[in-house]
Amino acid sequence: MKNIVVLFALTLLLQGCTYAISRGMTAKADKTITFEMLQADPDSFKGKILILGGTISQITNTKKGTILEVVQRPLDYWGKPKRTSRTGGSFLVLSPGYLNTFVYEPGREITVAAEVEGTRSKALGEIEYSYPVVVAKEMKLWEREPSAAARPRWTDPLYDPSNPDQRY
Repeated sequence: MKNIVVLFALTLLLQGCTYAISRGMTAKADKTITFEMLQADPDSFKGKILILGGTISQITNTKKGTILEVVQRPLDYWGKPKRTSRTGGSFLVLSPGYLNTFVYEPGREITVAAEVEGTRSKALGEIEYSYPVVVAKEMKLWEREPSAAARPRWTDPLYDPSNPDQRY
């Protein structure tokens, strides 16, 4: 019985430590291509599989599927987009199926394994912006992080906010 409990605990531990994208898709991905390289010349990488991630900024459902506009972020060791303001720009993810706009909403973090399709120009304010376009093969939508207000904070039990003489 003890062996079963240890095996179960080890399985849960390993499951929590897996990469965002499956091993098979990760093995197919070209890890030598950076987002900066893709941004500079997407057409030269057509047909290559890449793993990209970031924050969804816009979602549009069309007759052919769903288009996600994603603000690129570097990925951490587990394939999750890092919480940073550093970005290489935006890219478009084409998903052949319908994605629910209440689930895949702006602000959610996503990691995709996708095949490079090329470029697409889209109006960005008064300018035309050229987006790298990828077709999703596998996606990982990350759970929302709780806001700072939702986390418990430590407060000094001896602090009296009504006492003006008490200063920090």
